[in-house]
Amino acid sequence: MAVEPVVAMDVMGGDGGPKLALAGASLARLRYPKLRFKLFGDQAAIAAGLAAHPALAQSAETIHTDDVVLATDRPSHALRRGQNSSMGLAIRAVAAGDAHVAVSAGNTGALMAMAKLILRTQEGIDRPALAALLPTGRSDSVMLDLGANVECSSQNLVQFAVMGAAFARTTLGLSKPRVALLNVGVEEMKGTEELREAAEVLKGAELPIRFLGFVEGDSMILGDTDVIVTDGFSGNVALKTAEGTARLITRLLADAFRSTFFSRLGAALARGALTSLKTHVDPNSHNGAVFLGLNGLVVKSHGGASAEGMANAIGVAHDLAADGIGKKIAADLALIGPRLAEPRDPAAAA
Repeated sequence: MAVEPVVAMDVMGGDGGPKLALAGASLARLRYPKLRFKLFGDQAAIAAGLAAHPALAQSAETIHTDDVVLATDRPSHALRRGQNSSMGLAIRAVAAGDAHVAVSAGNTGALMAMAKLILRTQEGIDRPALAALLPTGRSDSVMLDLGANVECSSQNLVQFAVMGAAFARTTLGLSKPRVALLNVGVEEMKGTEELREAAEVLKGAELPIRFLGFVEGDSMILGDTDVIVTDGFSGNVALKTAEGTARLITRLLADAFRSTFFSRLGAALARGALTSLKTHVDPNSHNGAVFLGLNGLVVKSHGGASAEGMANAIGVAHDLAADGIGKKIAADLALIGPRLAEPRDPAAAA
């Protein structure tokens, strides 16, 4: 990309509102000085927030709207009445070519529904998927789908593998990421028919990946693979379980190190290591899930993200837009296209 990406921000989404969103955008701009923003939301609130970030104000355009998609809104309600909301207008800016990527910390279901309606699905993809970085015992891994598709065909899973590998090449800097399907066992006969069919396709595909076959949940957390592919039901459960486990470990360690004088002394001596551990498992450090498979980029931030977390989500948006991930996915689909001709996904064809 010849110029720095333009980010269309829904500044009204998330728990922190415009103040936190703009603080995150300001921090992101320090990392990417040429980054430009289109800020969608209440003009008065945005102006008040920008007063604390004059450098950001110079690289941002404000587009006023009174409409906001609430966290409690159903996706169907957002589709009917949220087209002129801060979320809807941010996505429309991407569709119109006025921005390279949209970022929102708002309602996930509404964001997915509106993005799919406005941007439409990329050619060669039946269903878009939600992908994000997962902290593991070694580094980070890409995981998808995280909730957009509860039931998936073998073709969906193969397409997710293609999209996830492209995401890993961009965000993790891997030329040939290791890809595996999440399953109840590593043996070839284990799992559903859809998983086994997807494995057969990926095993013989000429793609820029190393296909490892099946992986179980423990190996996923240990970091034995770079891309974990699964349906949205299993993916969402696995992600929330991993996040909850990380919080539990952090809490247990904190309680243990506060229990006695000597444990507090040990905590002081191990402060550097404990800080590193906390940073590694902190969701803010891995913030920024992306809807892959659309004709445009949309990045979802955690609703409760900090300014640092919001900046990290904008960083993901920057990298994906600057690297042209959509073109990478299209090129890889062309390599595997003939193997995906049959069977088609009945739900997509309906």
